[in-house]
Amino acid sequence: MSDTQIPTCRWGIVTTGLISSWFVADLMMPRTDAKASHIIQAIGSSTLQKSQDFAAKFLKDHPDQKPALYSSYQDVYNDPNVDCVYIGSPHGFHKQHCLEAISAGKNVLCEKAFTINAAEARELVAAARAKGTYLAEAMWLRHRPMVTDLRKLLYEENVIGNVFRTTSDFQMYVDVANLPPTSRYKNPSLGAGSMLDIGVYSLTWAILTLEPEAPGPREKPKIMAAQSFVDGIEVTTSLLLHYPDTGRQGVVTSTTERRRDESQIIATIDGTDGFIEVEGRVPSHPTSFTVYPKWGSDDKKPQGKKYDYSRPQQGFIYEADNTALDLAAGRKESTIMPLSETVRVMEIMDEVRRQGGTVYPVDQA
Repeated sequence: MSDTQIPTCRWGIVTTGLISSWFVADLMMPRTDAKASHIIQAIGSSTLQKSQDFAAKFLKDHPDQKPALYSSYQDVYNDPNVDCVYIGSPHGFHKQHCLEAISAGKNVLCEKAFTINAAEARELVAAARAKGTYLAEAMWLRHRPMVTDLRKLLYEENVIGNVFRTTSDFQMYVDVANLPPTSRYKNPSLGAGSMLDIGVYSLTWAILTLEPEAPGPREKPKIMAAQSFVDGIEVTTSLLLHYPDTGRQGVVTSTTERRRDESQIIATIDGTDGFIEVEGRVPSHPTSFTVYPKWGSDDKKPQGKKYDYSRPQQGFIYEADNTALDLAAGRKESTIMPLSETVRVMEIMDEVRRQGGTVYPVDQA
């Protein structure tokens, strides 16, 4: 890390798929509010050609970026100039790739879902702490400024009174029945199913809006869940979270059986004095939210106040900035998504799968 006014993080990118392309593209966009400076130091893929193609496509307008291009992930882990490894592989590979990076002494920011189950997550936490490396889950939704502002409105300004319910639904169409068994969307060994892939975002909206900041361990809500399957692969999950101390409820759903319009309400937070609608393309890509007063006696929707957070970047830049700040401060985990919270969310999803009937090979190991 540099000693300039804002920290610099030199990234090693592991895998060259869609999510890695989004991450790199976000980091390369010009900003006036940067909290950190980012360098793409290394790119690793299964072949050198893939790394070269990735760099040519996503760094072509950035001649100052001259990453080392590798034909393996291990070369990225071994690169002494890499400050932090970004792991963008499917979640079925996260445990392996994280352990390899940690073993090489590298700091790691790993995509969601962090692992297949909570046991794997706890194994990674233990490995990172034993090695003394930074480890964090890249749940980029939690790092967005709009989430910070929304939680302040909910629990400091109490703009809708006492929050009592949140609903969130993530829809994405995947033709599971006609996919080859090697597809990550159909391979149980790779964590196939809507819950780990997209349902974690709906779940995160519920957690973020139903749980105020509090000292000590977070309360684990009671869970009631059901899942549906196509060819043995979970395609629809519905779960109800219930917080006994407050009576709050979260209605969380995900499906790969249909797709909504591009613009939609992705979450609704209900309070005793009003409600908030979060807008965006899907729950992972919020762009705004609108605060409404309580419904009147007629059927007309009340006038609301909209808070717009649209900007060119998709939102990965916030987690990248915060990771750089964590590393510069010498922290070993995220202040936004601490490892205890990552494990707790994995435990919740384990229970959802237990009730719903989804079993992965690693669960029986």
